[in-house]
Amino acid sequence: MATELPSVDSEKAIAAIRDARPPVTDRFTYLTIIEANLSPAVLPALDEILQDAELTQEIGWDLVFNLVNLPGSETCLETIARLGNPREVILKVLETLELLDTATPQGDDEDAPTTVLPQVVMKEKKFVTLLGMLAILHHRIKTKYPSRFLAQTLRTVFHTYTPTPEATAAVVNLVHNLSGRQRPALPSRKSSINVANPDQDGDASKNAPDPEAEVKDNKEDPSEVAMQRKLLLSFAVCVLETYTNQNDMAWAARLLEFYNPERVVPGRRTLMASFREDQQLLERDDNVGRLVALIKDLGLDSYSKQLLAEISENAPIKDPLAATDDAAGPNDVALPTGGCIALIAYWVFSTTIFDADQPTPDMNILPEHFALLEKVLEDDAEGQIRSSPGTSEALVAIGLWLHANNHISAAPYNPEINPSGSEDEPTSEFMQYVHLLTLVALYHPRLHVRNSATMLAGHIFHANPSEDDKLRILYDLIENCTFASLKACAITWLREEIIDASKTPSPGAGTASSAPAPGGSTFSTPQPLDTLQYVIFPNMNVVSSMEAFELLDFLRQNVPFLLQAVNFGLFLWSSSKWKHVLPANADATVKERWFRPLSEAVDAIRTAMRGSLKNEDEVEEARSLLGDLDVLGERMMALADAEGFKAAEEADRA
Repeated sequence: MATELPSVDSEKAIAAIRDARPPVTDRFTYLTIIEANLSPAVLPALDEILQDAELTQEIGWDLVFNLVNLPGSETCLETIARLGNPREVILKVLETLELLDTATPQGDDEDAPTTVLPQVVMKEKKFVTLLGMLAILHHRIKTKYPSRFLAQTLRTVFHTYTPTPEATAAVVNLVHNLSGRQRPALPSRKSSINVANPDQDGDASKNAPDPEAEVKDNKEDPSEVAMQRKLLLSFAVCVLETYTNQNDMAWAARLLEFYNPERVVPGRRTLMASFREDQQLLERDDNVGRLVALIKDLGLDSYSKQLLAEISENAPIKDPLAATDDAAGPNDVALPTGGCIALIAYWVFSTTIFDADQPTPDMNILPEHFALLEKVLEDDAEGQIRSSPGTSEALVAIGLWLHANNHISAAPYNPEINPSGSEDEPTSEFMQYVHLLTLVALYHPRLHVRNSATMLAGHIFHANPSEDDKLRILYDLIENCTFASLKACAITWLREEIIDASKTPSPGAGTASSAPAPGGSTFSTPQPLDTLQYVIFPNMNVVSSMEAFELLDFLRQNVPFLLQAVNFGLFLWSSSKWKHVLPANADATVKERWFRPLSEAVDAIRTAMRGSLKNEDEVEEARSLLGDLDVLGERMMALADAEGFKAAEEADRA
């Protein structure tokens, strides 16, 4: 069977679209003929035909969808953007943007999928091409109220934007082109991403006039200029929010590495190094830097109390572009809450890490940063943290910077702020703030952010000027929190308070009194452990009556807390150094009610697990739990040999 050469088919297709041009056929018939003969080979000829501005105004908008799905069609689409009816073409471009997820790439050979770019890359290329068209089209429209067209365009672009390097570069180009402020491009120190920008690099003299022009000159109402600029600003901040929510920027973790170089493990690659050396991570920093520079060009170039008030006092705003149809002026166009938080976080981060000249916020942990945390997390904290991980990380990064710069509180300490109105159990701002941070430490999907939130919570806990409040926070966490990791953190904070108090011992330290000497710390006395010993070392006799599966589930949920409690016991009883903070008879009572039943239960379940795993496939989770229980058992053996515990046992025998 003879096969026709592709070149012959191409010649026939080119002849068909040339010979059928109106008035030989009507517009609808001609569009059908073009669609039937479209292929990459006919695109140069089609572009020549589209140079007829009158014809392109008639049919150009109807070709957008089919052309954007055809590789190599960028020149034809640029011609349509320059010569077609701008109003009709804009609508078709926006419609095509919304259909990108359902569009399928086309090629010469549908049976050869290796010649077709992956779908995600094709979508990205189409997005870049369509945004290039929009920049040209918006400059061509001559209307009294261009902001109405702009609002619809920005809304559609934002809803179809995916935070890839190429798509982000296209967004930056679009906003620069539409804003009218062209500053020299800053040399990129990190990224080589560059996308087509036909509005800036093409020949604007080829643009046809708007056939439906409502104004004859290029003068715009100043209020319209302000409105367009605010729309572009809101859009740029929305894009920043989306980008940081879907790309791990590691701002908080990198700040921690910068502030605590002594904690960096020798030989292990740090996040700071990764973001300097890994090309993909370099591009993330570069993309955010470009977006922030764009936002600065649009007028948001300094921190103000008004900005803080807008994002902390009003209800969280997620999609301000959706509400711009009813905006009467620029003041009615809001900025997204998460985007503003990301902007502030980048300012403090880049000032610290890159030594950049960025604004820094005039705020404190209390009350301003607390108000931000509360606003973002007050409604479905877990859902907010998981759906907007970049926003919650940005909040942690801001908090770390505020703590490092000693911006804790500008107001005198108020020990009894109690929103519930209960006078029995006042809740301080410090307690509420630490509670919100622990939610991030629990629910954030990224480990390094959870660790950063935990570290910040510890910093603010220790900065609390009220020792009574610290005890309330510790008791609340250990007694009421259902998460073992946070209860373990509370024990760590208690140990740190005891160590810190020992650095400046009071004259009364080491006495039997539970009250500190004048000028001394409560944590240098037995009072904290007298308050907390029954939640740190609770009665464990209940475990002896548990079924094996119940005991296994109990240990699985509580191993981090139990291990930290055992380590705390070793800290207290391994030497006589901390004898002055132990309540009377604590060693004997802790051993009887907590240590013995727990030790027996751990030994029993370890033996049972080893027996069951010998003849079964070892599940990774079971092996991991057994490893944790082995560590717990070893630490309990060490505690049993500790000086204080031995003394307690000898006293029992006596």
